[in-house]
Amino acid sequence: MIGRKNMGQASPLFLVLLALGFSFATYNLITMIIHHRATGSWRAADGFGGGSSLDPIIQMPENVKRPENAKLPFHVALTATDAPYSKWQCRIMYYWYKKTKDMPGSEMGGFTRVLHSGSPDNLMNEIPTFVVDPLPAGLDRGYIVLNRPWAFVQWLEKATIEEEYILMAEPDHIFVNPLPNLAHGGHPAGFPFFYIKPTQNEKIIRKFYPEEKGPVTDVDPIGNSPVIIKKSLIEKIAPTWMNVSLRMKDDPETDKAFGWVLEMYAYAVASALHGVQHILRKDFMLQPPWDLEVGKRFIIHYTYGCDYSLKGELTYGKIGEWRFDKRSYLRGPPPKNLSLPPPKVPESVVRLVKMVNEATANIPGWDTE
Repeated sequence: MIGRKNMGQASPLFLVLLALGFSFATYNLITMIIHHRATGSWRAADGFGGGSSLDPIIQMPENVKRPENAKLPFHVALTATDAPYSKWQCRIMYYWYKKTKDMPGSEMGGFTRVLHSGSPDNLMNEIPTFVVDPLPAGLDRGYIVLNRPWAFVQWLEKATIEEEYILMAEPDHIFVNPLPNLAHGGHPAGFPFFYIKPTQNEKIIRKFYPEEKGPVTDVDPIGNSPVIIKKSLIEKIAPTWMNVSLRMKDDPETDKAFGWVLEMYAYAVASALHGVQHILRKDFMLQPPWDLEVGKRFIIHYTYGCDYSLKGELTYGKIGEWRFDKRSYLRGPPPKNLSLPPPKVPESVVRLVKMVNEATANIPGWDTE
């Protein structure tokens, strides 16, 4: 514990928190958050403000060939809040998890909603849920996604997880085809996002991934979700992910450049710091309205609004005569039996709306939420 007499020798983290108006008790909590567990105890990660060192870097294990016909189940984990907007998405996501879990080709195991509100909510009996604490008030600075790495740190530390692998998922994911384990041994599988561009942001990336660690191309163009990863690996990466996220948010240039995808960049950097490279699978996910067909892809990610004229023409950026946008339902769930898209709208959008309608028609008590 740093006392007032020691302020001249205080760590950069302490000085940052003090400047933000946080207490000595909060400092102690945050230092615990960014500590890395080693042999049953957590070791401090230095260099929060200046970046001299983060966590001990663990090299990626050798790739392991999967035995023929061997199943490697993975645990599905998604972080969530107790806001209505998050709740209805989680209910639809869990509905389709149950529908696809036991289909041929699926290797999905158990399921956990990691709820980072700090207290139980009214979905505890509907969805398997593990409650963890949010960040101390004000530390996320309105960027609620910053709670995600902290939620994973807590869950991995406290929960009993039977599966050897974990899928990090999000509430706005729908399983559209049975999902196998796409990881291979120590090589996790991730989805490459076109807007995550480490090489085009080399100046910023180098603040957190110095040249001596390797080329910027070692930083994968991914976020933490969707990723299928060995539990032992994410246990090592998660505290670093937490640490890098806080450092990025504290750096004005990085915060401005990365905006709402800052935490995604933080996961990519944290993985590279641990020597972990992901298998990039474009078939992992599709994102309507840009991806037109479902095909053999596994997850629909409905993060973008789908706006069309009644002639079936995309009017993205302008509210369409027909639309489906999750942000239209910030305060409560969408109604049952949404209207289907007009003719000529891509199959991916039609499939999305049909899947939402099926879920809302079959989830008990949908209209009461």
